Amino acid sequence: MLAALVEQLKKTGLQAAPADHCYAGPEDVACDVCTGRKLKAFKSCLQCLISYCENHLQPHFESTKLKKHKLVEPSEKLQENICSCHDEVMKIFCRTDKKCICYLCSMEDHKGHDTVPAAAERTERQRELEVSRLNIQQRIQDREKDVKLLQQEVEAVSHSADKAVEDSEKIFTQLIRLLQKRSSDVKQQIRSQQETEVSGVKELQEKLQQEITELKRKDAELKQLSHTEDHNQFLHNYPSVSQLSEPTDSSSINIRPLRYFEDVTAAVSELRDLLQDILRDKWTNISLKVTEVDVLLPQPEPETRAGFLRYSREITLDPNTANTHLLLSEGNRKVEWTLQQQSYSIHIDRFTYWCQVLSRESLTGRCYWEVEWRGSRWGGVRVAVAYKNISRSGGESLFGFNDKSWSLRCGTNSYEFWFNNIKTSVSGPGSSRVGVYLDHRAGILSFYSVSETMTLLLRVQTTFTQPLYAGLFVCNESTAELCKLK
Repeated sequence: MLAALVEQLKKTGLQAAPADHCYAGPEDVACDVCTGRKLKAFKSCLQCLISYCENHLQPHFESTKLKKHKLVEPSEKLQENICSCHDEVMKIFCRTDKKCICYLCSMEDHKGHDTVPAAAERTERQRELEVSRLNIQQRIQDREKDVKLLQQEVEAVSHSADKAVEDSEKIFTQLIRLLQKRSSDVKQQIRSQQETEVSGVKELQEKLQQEITELKRKDAELKQLSHTEDHNQFLHNYPSVSQLSEPTDSSSINIRPLRYFEDVTAAVSELRDLLQDILRDKWTNISLKVTEVDVLLPQPEPETRAGFLRYSREITLDPNTANTHLLLSEGNRKVEWTLQQQSYSIHIDRFTYWCQVLSRESLTGRCYWEVEWRGSRWGGVRVAVAYKNISRSGGESLFGFNDKSWSLRCGTNSYEFWFNNIKTSVSGPGSSRVGVYLDHRAGILSFYSVSETMTLLLRVQTTFTQPLYAGLFVCNESTAELCKLK
C-alpha cells in the first residue's frame, strides 16, 4: 500500500492548498467540477460545455479524445451554444436566417436553407474581420496623420497670428508716431509763425508808440507857440516848431479778427477727414484679409432661422450714397421714397440716376440680415448686394443691371432675380420680409422668404472678388427697412 501511494504521488506530485486568490470571486468564472469552495476556471471547453480549473483540466491534455476538444478562455456563456429546442450543441450556421443551429434544426425548421458548419462560417467571417481591421487601422493612421497635420496648422496659425499682431502693432505704432511728429511739426510751425508775426507787430507797435509820443510833444510845443503874444517871436519859432517828421507806414496793417490760424485748423480737419475715408476703405480690405483665413472647410448653410441668426449683422445705410429722392430714418436703417428732393450734400458716392442706397458697413465672411419692405406697385423694392465700385450714374447703375451687383426684385406674389442685366424668374411664397444670407468666402448668396417659416427663394454660387455692401432700391412710394434681429 505504501509503494502504491508513493507511485501515485510521483505521478500527481504533492499539491499545496491553493492560495486565496485562486478561488473564484463574484466576478470570476468558477470551475464546474470543483466541489465546496470553487477555484477560478482556467479554460472552458466548447465540446463539454464545462469550465475547468487548472487541476480538473489535466485530462484534456492527457486523453487522446479530449485533446481534440476546443478550449477557450473562461466563459459564462457556454449554455448559449446549446439549442433551446433540442438541447444539442449548435455547430451549424444557417446563412438564410443568419443564426447558429444544431443538426436537428437543420433537418426540421431550417430544412432546405443554406447551411454550413459554424467553423467554416467563422473562417470566412474571420477573413472579413481581418479586412475590416486593416481598413480600421488604415483609417486610424489616416486620422492620426490628419490630427498631426491639424496640430501643425494650429501651430502655424498661432505663429502667423502672433507675427501679424506684432507687425501690425509696430506699423500702427509707426503711424501713431508719424501723426504725433506731424502734430508736433504743425504746432512748432504755428508757434514759430506766431512768434514772427507777434514780433513784427510789436516792433511796429513800438514805432507807432514812439511816433505818438513825438506827436504829443510836438502838439504841446505848437500849443505853447499858439499862446505866444509876441508876433515876431511867433513868426521866428514857427518854422522849426511846425515841421513834422515822416509818419510810420501803417498801410500794411490788415486786421482780420479771429481769422489768423483758422485756415490751418481747416486744413488739419480736411486731412483728418481724408485719413478717416482712407482708413475706412482700407479697413474693409484688412477685415477681408482677416476673414479669408480659414483652415477648415466652409461651414454648411444653416437650416433653421435660429442658425441664420448666429450670423446676423447690424447694418445701417450710408447717407452719402442715398439718392436725393430717398429719405432715411430709424437711425439710417429705414429708407422711403419721396417726391420731394432731400438737401443732401454733393458726394462722389451718391447715386444720381436711380433711387438706391448702400450700407455703410462692408460685408465679408458669413453674414445674415433681413429686410422688411412695403410697396404700392410691382417692382417698387429691390434687395441687393453690390461692390463699392458700382457705377453711381446712368441706367446701368441699377442694382442687377451690371456685373457688380446682385438684386432680388420683390413683388406681392412673385420675385425676379437680376444679375448683369439678365433676369431670372423666381417662385416662392409672398412675404413682406426677405432674408439674405452671404458666405463671402464660399461665394454663396441666398435669398429667403421669411414669415412663420423660412423658404429658400434662390441660391447663387459664384466668386466674390471684393467686399460687398447691402443695397436697397425703392421707388413709387415704397419703403424698406433693415430689421433689428435678436
